[in-house]
Amino acid sequence: MSALIELNNIGKNYGDLRALDGVSLAIPAGRIVGLVGPNGAGKTTLLRALTGELDYTGDAKVLGYEPRSQRAELMLETGVIQDISVLPSWMKTRELLTFMEGIHPNFDRVKAETFLKTTTIPMDKKIKTLSKGMKTQLHLAVTLATETKLLILDEPSHGLDILFRKQLYSSVLEDYFDEEKSILISTHQIEEVEHILSDVIFINKGKILLYASIEELGKRFTQLTLPADQADEQRKKLKPISEYGILGRRVFLLENTDTKALVSLGDVQTPSVADIFVALMGGAA
Repeated sequence: MSALIELNNIGKNYGDLRALDGVSLAIPAGRIVGLVGPNGAGKTTLLRALTGELDYTGDAKVLGYEPRSQRAELMLETGVIQDISVLPSWMKTRELLTFMEGIHPNFDRVKAETFLKTTTIPMDKKIKTLSKGMKTQLHLAVTLATETKLLILDEPSHGLDILFRKQLYSSVLEDYFDEEKSILISTHQIEEVEHILSDVIFINKGKILLYASIEELGKRFTQLTLPADQADEQRKKLKPISEYGILGRRVFLLENTDTKALVSLGDVQTPSVADIFVALMGGAA
């Protein structure tokens, strides 16, 4: 199957700022991909480019469409949930469902209402009176009730408490994801989503630092925790890409190392995606 998203040398400037710098990647169907980077790394700019919201240089195909010239067709098959609510604030919940029925041929009102019954969102209240969590849930309800091939989540859990965050991602997995679709999650808090990801993209200063599956990361990177008094000797031999101290021990992050040879030196583990990201960003202590 061809990739749902195909980007080739995508670039975007805002004046002198190079927001996207030669971004090339291909995302197939059936993947949950984390787009990870610090604030200002280019995450939202990249998402806006692949949904046709802004101009760019390079070539892009998303669901077989060219995002800029075929945005209307593309958005019929793409769901987007952002940090900032874009729902019409003057509408009531019930009115929003009626509105969606009228504008989107793939919207399933019954499915949306079924989802909303699991929440405390009132049907007769205006959207502007809802809490941030309720607005996110409502947006999720209408998005998941619309048949699409691609779901884009742009920092969707920012400002939500832990219960809302857990419900959001469990709902996405249970009610949306299957092997024919893909989900792209933009976040700078990788810890809360890494358990559901199949792949990860690290981006900083508009450049892709790494694009790999979670399985590949587990094979490529190793974490070794050893006594502090052995650190100097082993550091010279192992050349860790990052290192930090904890409770009188040193933790090395190693790349492309024979893990069997490390067992006698200390505790060997698979590092978290967050640890790998910090190391590649050069921010380890």
